[in-house]
Amino acid sequence: MAAPKKGRGPSGGQGRPGRALALILIAMVALTGGMFLSGHTTPRLGIDLAGGTSITLKAKSQPGKPDAINQTNMDTAVSIIERRVNGLGVSEAEVQTQGRDNIIVNIPKGTNSKQAREQVGTTAQLYFRPVLTVTAGQATPTDTASPSASGSAKPSASPSDKETASGSKATPSAGATTQGRAVTGALTKDTSPSPSASTSGTPKASASPSASVDPATAELQKRFAALDCSTKAGRAKAGANAKPTDTTIACSSEGDAKYVLGPAEVSGTDVDSAKATIDQQRGMWIVQMDFTDKGSKKFQQITSKLSQQQSPMNQFAIALDGEVVSAPQVNETLSGSAEISGSFTQQSAQDLANVLSYGALPLSFDEDTVTTVTAALGGEQLQAGLIAGAIGLALVVIYLVAYYRGLALIALLSLLVSGILTYTLMSLLGPAIGFALNLPAVCGAIVAIGITADSFIVYFERIRDEIRDGRTLRPAVERAWPRARRTILVSDFVSFLAAAVLFIVTVGKVQGFAFTLGLTTLLDVVVVFLFTKPVMTLMARTKFFSGGHPWSGLDPKRLGAKPPLRRTRRINAPTDPKEA
Repeated sequence: MAAPKKGRGPSGGQGRPGRALALILIAMVALTGGMFLSGHTTPRLGIDLAGGTSITLKAKSQPGKPDAINQTNMDTAVSIIERRVNGLGVSEAEVQTQGRDNIIVNIPKGTNSKQAREQVGTTAQLYFRPVLTVTAGQATPTDTASPSASGSAKPSASPSDKETASGSKATPSAGATTQGRAVTGALTKDTSPSPSASTSGTPKASASPSASVDPATAELQKRFAALDCSTKAGRAKAGANAKPTDTTIACSSEGDAKYVLGPAEVSGTDVDSAKATIDQQRGMWIVQMDFTDKGSKKFQQITSKLSQQQSPMNQFAIALDGEVVSAPQVNETLSGSAEISGSFTQQSAQDLANVLSYGALPLSFDEDTVTTVTAALGGEQLQAGLIAGAIGLALVVIYLVAYYRGLALIALLSLLVSGILTYTLMSLLGPAIGFALNLPAVCGAIVAIGITADSFIVYFERIRDEIRDGRTLRPAVERAWPRARRTILVSDFVSFLAAAVLFIVTVGKVQGFAFTLGLTTLLDVVVVFLFTKPVMTLMARTKFFSGGHPWSGLDPKRLGAKPPLRRTRRINAPTDPKEA
């Protein structure tokens, strides 16, 4: 007689539930340990809970563009400002329009909130302009730009703060120099600079404007001579209301140099991306920027012209909000991408990269109001929400104990595990991806309690159905799992899909609700598969549950179980009358 074939092992880890429990225990210990080791033992709070700064920006009309303030440009500005602030690591920053010409920026309290406020206030357009004249007040930072595919550019040994910019897609010529140059052509206080250059490429300076100078140029010379970049007010007035096509004056962001700049050749919208990184060979911070196809052609044209000029007319100024944030020299034609390197610190390199990436706005703005938001109101709402959540959780516990009795212990342990995982992940996701807990996110976590409890109820009811059909507990636990598993997965998939759609189509605080709902839905699947099911398998082996104790919640009599089905032998009637 052939030996019976062995059936497939029971699904759900009936034989080895300890493996699943060990796995989730290791995950909990690792997450908790990482939370304490990183020093982030509490979730990062949003502006409504932690307080912060609220800034109102008012769009201002631009010369020659009366219709510039429109919904399209306002939406574009919102998108750029939001990316600029979040690029600094500030999470949950809210940027939205209010009315026709206002933008509200809410920055939560945090390590980078002050820096973010400064960058939000820098809302003018970004332009690359050729330098016509520059005067050095104290130590004038001068940058050098040259193509260097091999990245061999080196900062000058001069004690002055110098930087080097190299284009990564250009081929250096044999005579290309890579060291920074001191600013030449500096003008004295008593001279009036001429924005135009001589045939030799060297800017002219004269005590008074020439008779051949037109009134506009004479006025520019006068303004340049009177410009005081040492004060914030003076820097704010430099280049006010200048059009991209105008020759204008500007100050350096530090206020230690002033410039005469030619018409804009490249705008910030022509920059595709920029990032700060460390050059491993030279051990220094650099800024790498890539241009769009259209911007690459423009940049190639302007660097081709500038590379043939003498200093300082071979410089191009990166001008933002009327201030020159960097003015590299150009020694060779550049195109495609470029690299600015030199005496950068990590912070200054990241600031410049952020300006290049997110500095170009379609409109100019004035900082209308700045207010400090306290967390008092949000704290009161949070307290009320937590009280409501605690009441709801208490009602759920009472219902579980009254209806499921002993099974309620498994449900409560599962809720506890889910709560630990949720809390540790929220604490770690703050510094990792900038997640901040706000009031809607708290609501999402409270709603998740119901989703998690629903999964337990589905599984428990499947088990009770099997017991009603006359099966004992251990087979009932394993037979009920496949059907309950399908139901749980379908329900959680629908919840996760709704959270994902909500996260994509919404902005601001609603995204916090959607993110928390999606995260807790995924954790529900993890907890049910790796904790609830294995614990139920172990409990089914105990006498309290398997024996159908009245307080176990699995008493066959209380559930109205049918008697076990028994097979009966069929006795055939005799066909022979004698046998009868």
